[in-house]
Amino acid sequence: MDKSLLGLLRLRIKRGINLAVRDYVTSDPYIIVTMGRHRLKTRVIKKNLNPEWNEELTLSMTDISEPILLNVYDKDHITHDDPMGDAVVDIKPYVECLKLAAELEKLPDGCTLKKVQPSRNNCLATESCCTWHEGKIIQDMRLKLRNVECGEVVVQIEWIDVPGSKGLANVQV
Repeated sequence: MDKSLLGLLRLRIKRGINLAVRDYVTSDPYIIVTMGRHRLKTRVIKKNLNPEWNEELTLSMTDISEPILLNVYDKDHITHDDPMGDAVVDIKPYVECLKLAAELEKLPDGCTLKKVQPSRNNCLATESCCTWHEGKIIQDMRLKLRNVECGEVVVQIEWIDVPGSKGLANVQV
């Protein structure tokens, strides 16, 4: 096991909303998630501006300050794939909630732990909440894509502790 491993971050890439047109009247979108040297990809959804991926991608976390970048592309068979925007997933507010986890066992399911507002410093399209759900903390996010005329991506993040990893106890947020 990597001695610098803090844990795993599960990204649920749920769906796209009103994505940009790149093939005459539609697009064939997919997402590439990049963090450091990690690179993960969703499947291509053909001819859909409101795709539903519902895919889980898992990142090995060694540094919570490492940006997690989502790049949306339109799959092309003859030319290079066309960019359809990008967004950054900021996990720092989520990690702040995770550090409280030991005190949360008594909370009711669905309890909101933290609300994060859209700002110039994040890609949130709407308020995002860190929620206590079935004994774990999740955060749902609706991210506004940058560098494109329109489009949003809905994702959810969840931390997975790995036995023998460093964990988050000594991580500064």
